[in-house]
Amino acid sequence: MTKLTLGSLFDGIGVFPLAASRYGIQPIWASEIEKAPISITKRHFPNIHHLGDITKVKGGEIPPVHIITFGSPCQNLSNIGKREGLIGSQSSLFFHAIRIIEEMRCATNGTYPVIAVWENVMGAFSSNNRLDFKAVLESFTNTEIPMPASEVWANAGMVRGNDVDVAWRLLDAQYWGKPTLAQRRRRIFLVADFGGRRATEILFKARDLQSVFTSIGEGRLSSTIASRISTQKARGKIPIIRPFQERRMRSTAKERKEKGFHGSFGRTGDPFPTLLAGSVNYFSFWYEGEEKEGFIRQLTPLECERLMGLPEGWTALGNKDEAISDYARYKAIGNAIAIPCAEYIMAGIAEVL
Repeated sequence: MTKLTLGSLFDGIGVFPLAASRYGIQPIWASEIEKAPISITKRHFPNIHHLGDITKVKGGEIPPVHIITFGSPCQNLSNIGKREGLIGSQSSLFFHAIRIIEEMRCATNGTYPVIAVWENVMGAFSSNNRLDFKAVLESFTNTEIPMPASEVWANAGMVRGNDVDVAWRLLDAQYWGKPTLAQRRRRIFLVADFGGRRATEILFKARDLQSVFTSIGEGRLSSTIASRISTQKARGKIPIIRPFQERRMRSTAKERKEKGFHGSFGRTGDPFPTLLAGSVNYFSFWYEGEEKEGFIRQLTPLECERLMGLPEGWTALGNKDEAISDYARYKAIGNAIAIPCAEYIMAGIAEVL
């Protein structure tokens, strides 16, 4: 049996390679330009070849792989940004990934890659008057795709064109993993199958995921348990954790929107807001009945790793044992992909291939 191989564009901190390796898929190469994420990935995957700047990568000259993954920059698609769409300087890098896929398929007589996986923010459904997502689908299928009659892209769907099977689905990290992650993180995952009609099976079939690991080289301790202060240590007291949405709090206060301001305060058991590259999440903590002794603090990088389902300490050190700064860790984690979502897709690919 041929070992499945993977190439990771816009690699970040190696989330797709990590998820793939857990299902026997071998990561071969990666493309990334940020210094700290490259060093982190090199530490965990010393055998991955780093290709550097995606604009200089030639798909016909790099080792062909079964799977190409890419979470292209989302700054121009995000609901938070200026929303220039795919024509924006950063999000337009998407088309370089498509070029690399086409060049590799051309050089291998249509054999590789077999599967491509694209990940992006939910804003890609609506940016540029909803034409960006149409362009994404057309780029994969090389076919004109009509706009939906409703003029709104559904959170899940599929199209076919020129023997390419494409399916997409919006996955929210708070519903994935065992235990589920305590973070609200909605992301589009798109699977393109160039060799058959398996995209829907990969993306829509229910399957159990193997248990993952929180500590590098150690058995998993549930992130819910690990991230909460033990009630035994607290002498039977019940800890209360309430995350709140600082961005929403600031904007609604500025606009004097009382309802929105009140809504920015979390309730007990609420998931954390989406971790972002450019901001840090805060939460309040107290023991039941001791509200006056409570405090507010920001998440640590370790807690952010847990909220993404990453192994504990994944971003702490680079490949030369150098400490990665907290700033670089927050940024890298905020740009990353939730592990259980990536795992679910890799499990499906391993199953069908």
